[in-house]
Amino acid sequence: MAGLSDLPNEILLHILSFLNPPDLIPLQLVSRGFYNLARDDGFWRARCLEESTFLETLHRRRRLMGFPDRDTPHAARILHNGNGTGGSNNHGLGPNTVLDGNEDGNNNANDDDDDGERLPYTNTTIASSVLSTDETPERERVRIMANWDPCFPSERVSWYDEYVQRHGPVAVNWMQYAYDTERGTASAADHVEARGVALYYPDGEAGETVLAVSPLDDGSVAMWDVAGSKGKRGAIVARSRPGILFIDGPGADNSRRSKRIDSGVTECVSVDSRQHRAFFAVQSHLIEVDLRRLSVVECESFPWSITALSAASRTVPLTVGTSLGIHLHDYRSRKPPRNDQNEIIDGFDRMGANEFYARSLRHIFDDEPLPPYAPLSQPGPLSILHLQQPGQEADLSDDIYVAGRFSNILHYDRRKFPSIRGSIHSGARLCSMTSLPYPFSTLDSELRRQAELSLEQVEASKSVAGGRTLIACGEYNSKGSLELYGLTPTASAHTGAVGGLQNSTLKNRQNSSQSKLMSVVNHGSRLAFSDGSGYIKWFERDGFTEVRRCRIGHSEQSQGPSIFASMPGSDDIARKLLPTRPAGEAGDDDNERGGSSGRGNNSNDLLFWTGEKLGLVTFSARPGFTAEGFEKERDEGEAPDAEALRAAQSDYSERMRRALERQADDVRLVRNLGLDSGIRPA
Repeated sequence: MAGLSDLPNEILLHILSFLNPPDLIPLQLVSRGFYNLARDDGFWRARCLEESTFLETLHRRRRLMGFPDRDTPHAARILHNGNGTGGSNNHGLGPNTVLDGNEDGNNNANDDDDDGERLPYTNTTIASSVLSTDETPERERVRIMANWDPCFPSERVSWYDEYVQRHGPVAVNWMQYAYDTERGTASAADHVEARGVALYYPDGEAGETVLAVSPLDDGSVAMWDVAGSKGKRGAIVARSRPGILFIDGPGADNSRRSKRIDSGVTECVSVDSRQHRAFFAVQSHLIEVDLRRLSVVECESFPWSITALSAASRTVPLTVGTSLGIHLHDYRSRKPPRNDQNEIIDGFDRMGANEFYARSLRHIFDDEPLPPYAPLSQPGPLSILHLQQPGQEADLSDDIYVAGRFSNILHYDRRKFPSIRGSIHSGARLCSMTSLPYPFSTLDSELRRQAELSLEQVEASKSVAGGRTLIACGEYNSKGSLELYGLTPTASAHTGAVGGLQNSTLKNRQNSSQSKLMSVVNHGSRLAFSDGSGYIKWFERDGFTEVRRCRIGHSEQSQGPSIFASMPGSDDIARKLLPTRPAGEAGDDDNERGGSSGRGNNSNDLLFWTGEKLGLVTFSARPGFTAEGFEKERDEGEAPDAEALRAAQSDYSERMRRALERQADDVRLVRNLGLDSGIRPA
């Protein structure tokens, strides 16, 4: 007798459409077939559309325009019937087939009126009626979905992960604190602050290991386990000796801030995972650290203080932004040192940066010319972006974009450096940039948001040859500014012309944030950015539609009861965001690997840096780890003497609290007796 698993995938998907999303999670544990079926791309893409604000906004707009309202909520049945044709290969419709799956409009055999049967699960808001009217032909429903779909034809997206990240619960996790190793204690006064962050993939970007690399305020380098492949997730797995990032090296007088990492520089760390190298900007020096040995291997000096570093890649030189110029640092073509300059492992510890600086001065008298640099008329570059090749997530082009405390975004071509190729006027003070290797048009984006483009127009807007999107964020008149610039080969050649990008520019200074935007990244098929109010927000790629938001809160440990207990501190601010899955890997489909993803399920989390601490935004019901949890584990492994000392301190604090409470009660009693009223006895 045939069982449920013997039914065609189309019928099984229709049965699954009656279940709520939480009920589909245990189904993935039944078998490999049900695992793949419960992660069908077409199924979850339909769910994302049903529960999106796109339909609600579209319904509200149509109602204001006078269109009649229908009350036949068949949206889920229509969407699943339209997408179920791809269920035979356990993938449903991929993101590439949303435009041509029902082009002929003949797939409406299941569109008959069926009010008497129980309908599949759907968003119960009335906005779903936009897609649920029986008068709406099949081609119209596919057209609406095509207008909403944020993906591009060559882009791979796991729609199950998208649904979880769009509509699932959000948890904020705090990484383990780093403490001063010389004092040997772990109190709040001994906490060593992190001064930046970058991601390191020691096994390659396709591997399981993901580490967060950060310079600490004591001059050491620490690495946290982000994915949990080397131990407990969020724990410190390696840390160098203190002082290796100080200009004068360990053992010298490094108490002055001029010899430490500038806390005001956000982009002060860059990591090349292929060569296992990390670059740290320390004042006017660029210190290179071997991450496998956690020791300094090179130090390069620049004429001005370093304010920004680009992302490091083995294919292009590192771009260094100083207060008054842009420099190219090609660490890949470094000459081998002479015999008298061979370093031992701790050579930098012995010499410090001054010896490296003296060596660079001697290079002035060499026969080779000095490397070129691009001078800046206005100081303060804050973000440097290496733009990708069109349609390629991981391949970089020769385009360099620089933004900062000036009103324009500067464009350089690496082949013609240091000549400036053009500029894009922004008017805002930008502090972060990212990009998409896909085209963007303001007009097409607005029409798609209103679901007014045809299938052919949607396909044409997503297939512009050589199109790319530059995304920037910052501050404009004390409010947040989220900006998108569509770059095409013709537009890039005329970026300096007035109005060259007028038809492909979006500046959202209305609903992005009431405070400054701090950092922006690509997160799945959405844009994620942080603001000065302590929020992390996710927007659609149109730069205008908000998907969700969360407040990161604060990581302060809870204090014991006290009559002098302070008010809750203000929330932390995420100064920098980093998706834990690199570009080009976010679309890996677990179904294609038989459900055995090396990175685990929903691992595209969001790492953030507050300026002092590191945290991780995960999509789960509760935090997987907290800073206090690491403290408890450390306390449990300490010696009995340490526990006794901590108990004595707690007992002393409690007795002092009670004594102060009694004193306060006595003061109130005396005041009530009138002795403090100013009346003098006769």
